[in-house]
Amino acid sequence: MKRLENKVALVTGGGRGIGREIALKLASEGARIVLNDLDEAPATEVVQAIKSVGGDALAFVESVTEKDFGQRFVQAAADTFGSVDIIVNNAGYTWDNVIQKMSDEQWSAVQEVHLTAPFRILRAAQPFFKKAAQQEDAEGREGFRKVVNISSVVGMNGNSGQVNYGAAKAGVIGMTKTLAKEWGCYRVNVNAVAFGYIETRLTSKSKDGDQKIDIAGREIKVGLSDQMHEMSKVLIPLGRPGTPEEAAASVYMMCSPESNYISGQVLVCGGGYEM
Repeated sequence: MKRLENKVALVTGGGRGIGREIALKLASEGARIVLNDLDEAPATEVVQAIKSVGGDALAFVESVTEKDFGQRFVQAAADTFGSVDIIVNNAGYTWDNVIQKMSDEQWSAVQEVHLTAPFRILRAAQPFFKKAAQQEDAEGREGFRKVVNISSVVGMNGNSGQVNYGAAKAGVIGMTKTLAKEWGCYRVNVNAVAFGYIETRLTSKSKDGDQKIDIAGREIKVGLSDQMHEMSKVLIPLGRPGTPEEAAASVYMMCSPESNYISGQVLVCGGGYEM
């Protein structure tokens, strides 16, 4: 039997990069996936990939920053698959600047996607977690639910030019530790994974510095210089950036039954580098 058989996992930002690999990893262990992404094409591709190997998945294409997104996202999982067992709050992006040049829009946009959206999703999930725990208690059995909030080494130690991102990711850690205390009675393991330097489109090589992606109509600069890529080989004790697959594996660890007595913790997936 697969480790996550009969579990329903919700993954935000699951169409590309780390989120894609998280969805595929959880599905490979038997979880049914409710996959969110801003863009339909990558979300549909991941759903099809899961179904092609006998899994089951649903695409939920929308921005996590919509005010009622959390309620509808969680309800879709319950309506389609019958339960809410695992939530991975992964969606996000960076929009960098030093503080004196950072606009209110930059600040607010990054807080909304990294901190407010997970808050709303988890608030919507509480009644489902409580009901499941009460049913287990009545039947004399013990079950566990999992929340994995994605943070960053930037939220732990800061990084120049990322005051918005650092503040949001630090907030994710605070939210994680608080909910671990609030939800222990529901047997929900609430943990965070803080990523270091993982190779994605946000950290890909950008020689001329003008590589951009579109996020909800905003053009956001992404990518790191060749110099930064070379520096990573020296700064990271394991000698290289991590892969999305390795990042997904660290999230899976916190979703597996082996983590049933681990809660309120921050697992750093950074190859030994914590800034």
